[in-house]
Amino acid sequence: MATLPTQDIDGDFSIEDEKPSEAWGRLFPLGTSFIAQDLIQDQYTFGRGESCDVPFSSQAAKSHQCFQAYSKIHFKLIRKETKTGVHIFLEDTSSNGTFINGEKVGKGKKQVLNNNDEIALAMKNNKAYLFMDLTANGDSGLPAELSEKYTLTRTLGKGACGEVKLAFAKGSCDKFACKLISKKKFSVGGRTQMNLSSQVMGEVKILKALKHPCIIGIEDVIDTPDMLYIVLELVEGGELFDKIISIDKYSEETAKMLFYQMAVAIKYLHDQGITHRDLKPENILLASDELETLIKVTDFGLSKFVDAGSMMKTFCGTPSYLAPEILLTAGSGAYTKAIDCWSLGVILFIMLSGYPPFSDERKDMDLPKQIIGGHYSFPQQYWEDVSETAIDLMKKMMVVDPTKRLTFDQVLAHPWLQDEAMKEKANNLMYPEAESMGPPVAPAAKRKISDAASEAEKKRKTSSDTDTDSSLPEAS
Repeated sequence: MATLPTQDIDGDFSIEDEKPSEAWGRLFPLGTSFIAQDLIQDQYTFGRGESCDVPFSSQAAKSHQCFQAYSKIHFKLIRKETKTGVHIFLEDTSSNGTFINGEKVGKGKKQVLNNNDEIALAMKNNKAYLFMDLTANGDSGLPAELSEKYTLTRTLGKGACGEVKLAFAKGSCDKFACKLISKKKFSVGGRTQMNLSSQVMGEVKILKALKHPCIIGIEDVIDTPDMLYIVLELVEGGELFDKIISIDKYSEETAKMLFYQMAVAIKYLHDQGITHRDLKPENILLASDELETLIKVTDFGLSKFVDAGSMMKTFCGTPSYLAPEILLTAGSGAYTKAIDCWSLGVILFIMLSGYPPFSDERKDMDLPKQIIGGHYSFPQQYWEDVSETAIDLMKKMMVVDPTKRLTFDQVLAHPWLQDEAMKEKANNLMYPEAESMGPPVAPAAKRKISDAASEAEKKRKTSSDTDTDSSLPEAS
């Protein structure tokens, strides 16, 4: 799963006409101060001067904090034929710098601009454009159903199932993440293991209909004989996995707020008859780089297309997050949605401690045996700052017998999550007030969640325990 950039990729994408056939390149805006630009001429000037071919003259540009740091002619783009072919050069003519992929070019210097390069102005984090070379045949090999609707640009990340690319919708240039999955990864003896025959469009319709603030939106699914393309909502704060690595572990208060959103999201999936089956920190995305942020659960759709055995072999090189019953049958058995409860318990354990409950580094017992037997513990030196209530919840989620695990109604009703201040904070992230869009939907949604938790509290049964550059000067 890709770690997406935290820099906003917003801007004015409106282009009155379709891409002219003679255009050799296009600049996609990466910030609200800039507009999309087709490149037809052999040379362009960009800057705050009105005489530039592309002047930064919009109201949004003039009100941007970096506007006064732009030079009258900030940079030039030059398309030139050389002995080695036609190349695009960016010439930096600014006082405060023009950056390509975070590296400063330097005043008076030129650098070759390649397909999918990012251009930033004055500060390396002030991203302005993403350059697309229209002569690079970026859409070659893509199915017409995809290339007619979307322009795929740079790679956001790569995972076991394939890669994720940044995609712009043609016409509107709305931005998405497109996951490219090769079916060959799921074939055994030449026979595909992906369930993508006549029922695929029915499944796609179900997935596209899902609407929840903590569930990644699925815009489109395009099926071809060799590839599966899933066009997803773009989330820009990265993966929970990377965040935990960078901060070591979460405080209990923050972990609770993030976990509450995950539990609400998985309950929503279960209520729609969907079991995730591959919950892990890489599949929890963060909406921002802040510690307290909206989360988004992703990759749940793959459980509709990939059988459990194939998923275990291909997606999970390490089974650290898989429930015992999946390991016991090598992924060939019939499972209930209780497998998601186990996996989310493992995620909570890692968020609070910074290490996994099961590890192949353990010398006295191999990894599958640890999981199948539920052999985990809470050593005092790592858990002394975590409440007994939080530990109780994890013990009741990571129960080897799936029939004795908590349901997500029961998870939400657990005493650890009966924290109104935390719920208020989470609900404000999930349902921010938007006065300009009419009456907010948050109150009804909040009542629904609260009512469900209250009802579950009445029904809750106890389960047996287990083992445990600051301001820049005005440019000339």
